[in-house]
Amino acid sequence: MGTPTVQHYDRRAASRVLARLAAPGLFASTEPPAPVRITFRTRALQPETGAALTQSQRMYLDRFMRPCRPDQVSSATHRLTWTDSAGIPNTGYFHTTGSGPELAVIARETVLALWRALSASGLAARAAALPAHDHGVLSATTTDHDPHEIFRVGIEATGRALVQHGLIAADTPYRGVIEFTRGMRDSGIFTAVATRWFWELQASTFRRGMIPVRLATQPDGSVRYTADSIAVLRAMKDATIADAHAVMLRATTEEGLETEAAVAKYHDDLDLISRQYALLPPGTRPTCLAATQHDIDGAGVHVLATVADRFVETFTALAGTVEVVEDLTEERPGSDPAGDDGVFYVPDMSCRHCVRTITALLESMDIPLVEIDLESKRVLARIRSPRNRFRVFEALRDGGYNPVDDVPAQVPGASVG
Repeated sequence: MGTPTVQHYDRRAASRVLARLAAPGLFASTEPPAPVRITFRTRALQPETGAALTQSQRMYLDRFMRPCRPDQVSSATHRLTWTDSAGIPNTGYFHTTGSGPELAVIARETVLALWRALSASGLAARAAALPAHDHGVLSATTTDHDPHEIFRVGIEATGRALVQHGLIAADTPYRGVIEFTRGMRDSGIFTAVATRWFWELQASTFRRGMIPVRLATQPDGSVRYTADSIAVLRAMKDATIADAHAVMLRATTEEGLETEAAVAKYHDDLDLISRQYALLPPGTRPTCLAATQHDIDGAGVHVLATVADRFVETFTALAGTVEVVEDLTEERPGSDPAGDDGVFYVPDMSCRHCVRTITALLESMDIPLVEIDLESKRVLARIRSPRNRFRVFEALRDGGYNPVDDVPAQVPGASVG
């Protein structure tokens, strides 16, 4: 009988495993996608009376973003929905003075293209050949344990970061989505997100169409976060780490639980305030696993820079082939949940964390979950009445998600070539 693999939480070791997997080449060369025409719909956000934030944004700010103040947050003016070239429903946000809706649509097509290039790179075979120790490190340290999923989520997070900063594009000297995307990369904004933000803040504020930073133009034409933004990001991260440590301290001292048992018992608490931070040694400040450069066989490998560079390169190429058009036809009735069909879609479900959150929400409402598919964003649950379906949709919206009844159909002539 073989010796069981010992799992150790080790962020630097996990980071090196990912760099070693990426070293032979993270993305394969692929054929450029055919030109495509994407249509989208928009809906204006409704801020609370006398305020700049919506109720959902304000409630999330009050509960999870202390000590961030409302005046330190910028909100989108509109939400957009569309079906991408893979037939998957999507939702995003834009500001009328920002980079516009096309940034979100082209960013999504970029994500799809990079996912294809990732799948064709031989990564799966390299991951399967990893020693048991490396698999153990990833399982103990990362949220998505499978390397392919880790890189897929990282690519999608890059797109989220780009689109989210598009809300404050008016802070920058960049004009047009290509110049803006290059400017974000050249100014180090992708690295700033990876090192200064924490995961749940970026994912949850993106889903709500808000961003807690401002940008300032530098003499060389690049942009940086303002000093106030840097201070509030640090304070929010410190508060999150402190909350996570408090949960673990209570569980391991007052209750006498071992670490693994404590994580299992307080999974829901730690899911909100980051399980990874709960296991950090005191005084340690975490960074994204992709943000550290490693020497692999005599060559420097920086996963974040590799992803950011390929993302910008692909986005630039796609900007000339993706036609983005607003659908101004009257929205058909039935946009609110009215049937008792248990199938619906959650376009902003983007990672395993989202899957767990939505699953837990349905379970808390005694709604049996039959199937949830991250790639298609499709959820199948046993919803027994229109009233329960309405409750489910409202609860998901309270959680920052935007469920829809079905996949919006593309208008005729969606593909062009």
